[in-house]
Amino acid sequence: MDISKDYELFLEHILGLMVIDREGNLVYMNDQCAEYIEVDRGSSLGRPIREVFPPSTMERTLTSDEDTDSDFYFRDGRVSFTRRTKLKRGNEVLGVIEYDLLQEIDALQQFIEKYSHILNAGTKRTAEQLKSLCKTNYSLADLVGSSAAMNEVKQQVLRAATTNSTVLIEGETGTGKEIIAHSIHNLSRRTFGSFIKINAAALPESLSESEFFGYEHGAFTGAVKGGKKGKFELAHGGTLFIDEIGSMPAHLQPKILRALQEKEIDRIGGADSIPIDVRIIAATNQHLQSRVSEGKFRADLFHRLNVFPIRVPPLRERAEDIPELVMEKVIELNIDFGKNVIRVDDKVYQKLKQYDWPGNVRELHNMVENAMNYVDGDTLEWPHFNLRVDNSRIDLDRLKGYDKPIEHIRNEAERKLINDILMMYGGNKTKTAAYLRIPRPLLYQKMKRLGIEL
Repeated sequence: MDISKDYELFLEHILGLMVIDREGNLVYMNDQCAEYIEVDRGSSLGRPIREVFPPSTMERTLTSDEDTDSDFYFRDGRVSFTRRTKLKRGNEVLGVIEYDLLQEIDALQQFIEKYSHILNAGTKRTAEQLKSLCKTNYSLADLVGSSAAMNEVKQQVLRAATTNSTVLIEGETGTGKEIIAHSIHNLSRRTFGSFIKINAAALPESLSESEFFGYEHGAFTGAVKGGKKGKFELAHGGTLFIDEIGSMPAHLQPKILRALQEKEIDRIGGADSIPIDVRIIAATNQHLQSRVSEGKFRADLFHRLNVFPIRVPPLRERAEDIPELVMEKVIELNIDFGKNVIRVDDKVYQKLKQYDWPGNVRELHNMVENAMNYVDGDTLEWPHFNLRVDNSRIDLDRLKGYDKPIEHIRNEAERKLINDILMMYGGNKTKTAAYLRIPRPLLYQKMKRLGIEL
């Protein structure tokens, strides 16, 4: 059968095909497009495009200086990437034709996965250029793992990117919460806006309000001449990522709530409120609902933040991702270390899957980096690792040989805990002491007493 002149067949197989005339009226739409945007094709023809499909920006293309442009459409939790071109006869503009390059979140995810594969093949420089344009360090390609748990997280990221709702990311230390925040921003309509980060736990309480809201000239002793913008103003038109929001000072919580509800902020010492257009993505390694129950976090602020919750599973719940995570880190370190490790012995994966990973992916990456320092050939093997994976029961027969068995078990547990935290922070003793909530000199004393190398 000759289909060379079956133009209607051709047109019906173009995703989201629409045409408007120079008055902005819809003059053509294929069945696929009508079904996708859920309108009746027959009754839509001849009507203004803004009535048929309100999100459309086809009329803007009519008067644009450019003949072609592209855009994302976000509607009812769905996303499409569209291309538009002016229809011209000579220099006369007759209308605009629009068609979709991608439709639905699944197609977008497939594209990202294919793009990620290309990046891993060697175009890292291109990735860095794209990331710098977006003012972020990570993208969805950095969420490594193919387990059901991680695929669900990736789907949630894609869904969150199609909305403007506040997102609350909950997960243990080292699970990749910041990567998720960056990814949502990069995939959202705010991608070319600013991405501003602030850690609520790292701010001195006396400076926290000025960091968030800024201040006017002369607001307090030491204020910068001319005043200073806070994080909310800097994020205007973009995204504000508030990390460790569970540790936010109590006096600041009602002011954050007001900013979210009223979409305006007040600088310290300022007379007028400043309108803001900011999307909030918050993250916490604490169970925020429990903090509310304990009276340590405002319930109304929690509910305002928890509009789109995302839970990041700890590594122990997705151990099947360990081989992928290890190999991804090995490939990265090959470049940094000038090595050519192309294989990981199966025993490495078996042993690593037995460990409970209190520091999650961050701890795993630190461990792999440590092991890579000892590789001479092309294979990463278990002897290269210093980690003692031992989740077995207590050896009661062996315990009989100790004069003080309880003290021995206590020391073993303390030694393992300190070793695990040191490993999680790559040997950083200041961070380890802070995590354990003990002075650093006391940590050194414990390490010496327990025989942990200084």
